[in-house]
Amino acid sequence: MTNYVTTMNKDSSPVAIQWTWWLLMTLAAGLLFSMYGSVLDGYEIGIVVFTAVSMALLGQNWPGFRIHIAAVTGLSLVAIKLYGVELAAADANFFLNYILASQSAIMWMSALFVMATLAYFIGLFSRSDFTMKVGSAMTWSAATMGMVGLMVRWRESYLISHDVGHIPVSNLYEVFILFAVITALLYLFYERRYRTRTLGGFVLLVISAAVAFQLWYTFGRNAAEIQPLVPALQSYWMKIHVPANFVGYGAFAMAAMIGTAYLLTAWARNAKPTGLMATVMPDLIVMEDLMYKSIALGFAFFTVATVLGALWAAEAWGGYWSWDPKETWALIVWLNYAAWLHMRMIKGWHGRPMAWWAVIGLFVTLFAFLGVNMFLGGLHSYGEL
Repeated sequence: MTNYVTTMNKDSSPVAIQWTWWLLMTLAAGLLFSMYGSVLDGYEIGIVVFTAVSMALLGQNWPGFRIHIAAVTGLSLVAIKLYGVELAAADANFFLNYILASQSAIMWMSALFVMATLAYFIGLFSRSDFTMKVGSAMTWSAATMGMVGLMVRWRESYLISHDVGHIPVSNLYEVFILFAVITALLYLFYERRYRTRTLGGFVLLVISAAVAFQLWYTFGRNAAEIQPLVPALQSYWMKIHVPANFVGYGAFAMAAMIGTAYLLTAWARNAKPTGLMATVMPDLIVMEDLMYKSIALGFAFFTVATVLGALWAAEAWGGYWSWDPKETWALIVWLNYAAWLHMRMIKGWHGRPMAWWAVIGLFVTLFAFLGVNMFLGGLHSYGEL
């Protein structure tokens, strides 16, 4: 228990930095209102305010997040400036074409996530803290480039046509990028909070798997091409339902990978107490606590996303629930993690059974996320492979 307490990060940023950060977020929101206030409806104003407050709270005591937001903002604005009003501008600008255009930024993200995974594992097996720090830096860089890619893609969609323009969370290509970025940021938050990098390789494995699928989907199905939204997606609900969903998916995926690390570490400490996994990995109680917090966070966001999805369904299809395959599997995922939390909090279950449950839960979630799109259909058929 002592080791668990000392791994927690209780540091806070100086008050002056916190107030400066809040001021910057307030000024950013004010700038948006001054530039676009005349075309924003009440719903969009609420989104801007919520986003500004959320980023202010996250960055208040998290220096890495402040740098991340500043880098995403700066690089995105540079790309938008270089584009001007012509999508073809990328062909004549080396910096834009090879670094900041959405597909280029996303390719950088993909490469950096894979390299970060390798760096974490090399650092783990060589017991090199410096190499794992490199893995952290690469993960931050990958998350930044992925978010820049999404922001620039948003602008590119409007350069094609105002009718085509939309927030880039509308198809599997875009949401796989969103999943990778959100999962990485969740991991980086807990990495700092628990002051351990030894779990990085395990979490980055699931991100690298998502990157591999996204690359196959890009080149095999020409998925990177920006397409107009289908009628069912032309709704303001998409802007909040999809991101909330993928915070849930990202947290569940991270919990599963922490569960995998837990099981391997528990086995190693029984089989060979002096081995690498037994001596380098965090205490089991730390991993169990992190697994619990990840699932609790994911469950909260997934619950909100499910409610928002029902409201969206009522508007788009005339009913809150239709037992569509995607809806049914979303309910199965929700019930699975509700049961996990119930057994953990009320019944006191812990240890290996909960770790195995978290790992199996990933496959349930994966089918709800991807398998339904591949093998089933229904009202969500616009997400088919």
